[in-house]
Amino acid sequence: VPLTWSQKDATKYPLSKGEPESATARDTLPGGAVDDSPGEASSAPAGASSDPRAPLPDGFPPAAGTLDRAISLVAWLRAHCPWDRKQTSISLVPHLLEEAHEVVDAIHEGDPRALRGELGDLLLNLAFQVVIAEEEGHFSREEVISELESKMVRRHPHLFGRGEKERWEVIKARERSSLREASSEVSGVASEASGAASGQTGGTLQGLAAGLDPLHRAHRVQEKVSGVGFDWEDPSGALAKVREELDEVEEALAGSDPDALAEEVGDLLFAVVNLARLARAHPVPSLERANRKFIRRFNALEALAHERGVPIPGASLAEMDKLWDEVKRGEGPSSQGGSHDLDRREGSPDSDRSGSAR
Repeated sequence: VPLTWSQKDATKYPLSKGEPESATARDTLPGGAVDDSPGEASSAPAGASSDPRAPLPDGFPPAAGTLDRAISLVAWLRAHCPWDRKQTSISLVPHLLEEAHEVVDAIHEGDPRALRGELGDLLLNLAFQVVIAEEEGHFSREEVISELESKMVRRHPHLFGRGEKERWEVIKARERSSLREASSEVSGVASEASGAASGQTGGTLQGLAAGLDPLHRAHRVQEKVSGVGFDWEDPSGALAKVREELDEVEEALAGSDPDALAEEVGDLLFAVVNLARLARAHPVPSLERANRKFIRRFNALEALAHERGVPIPGASLAEMDKLWDEVKRGEGPSSQGGSHDLDRREGSPDSDRSGSAR
């Protein structure tokens, strides 16, 4: 059985002299970092580099650049740590999603120190995916970066002397067409019926990530069809559509068909997302901002109720409304929506792409 990439590395980059065979990444990490969890203690492995910037064990694979060190770290862990070695691209998906959400949380909290740590955790997960792909022979790190570079040059022709500036979705439509042609060359003449049955028709809405949450998905659907001209000229058309859908929700509420009501509510939500897009207020951060505001205010309401001996639960709606209004008045104008409007994209480099965000 051929050695995997990590198994080869295990012989190419052996453990440092004096390091016990049972040592794992949970004990001593490359660079002498120590996991100080209860019951575990260790010191830098014998023979570690004396470089104060990044002390590494003997035999640790060199890296050409700073971010390359993340790839080298993962390769070394997979060579020496049983837990890291047994991970697959699939088994790491929950960790990848969790770390991405923690990065977003740190950004929302405005905590640079937390963001620094969370970005490192996310980078580690990305490095894992690259190293595992290399081990399995799917692609190399060089191919990942080359494809990224080529894509950015292709999508910014005006910056690289390749032509005039183009609309974002026009460029992506051309990319999809090129992918279809390349696929046909590789696989031969495929059955159109088979492609239609699988949903891979190569149309404007092909390529939407299956894992997108419904709010994000609605926004991306609208961006994509806007790129081919199917869009309102300005937010007023979308606002009229919201009012129309709201009327239909009211009619459904008067009826007795829950499925019809659910459908009308979905149409209303889709129309509101469209309005937000045309108003250049991305619906996801806008809704998250509203969530944080409501949570902050309700926490303050409960604290105020406790100070005044008002039981919650147990208070009447009128009592809680009064406390709610008091909390809002106490926040001041800046907390009720004004100056920190990070959700609008006016003035951003991509603000001319129909509200599109990469």
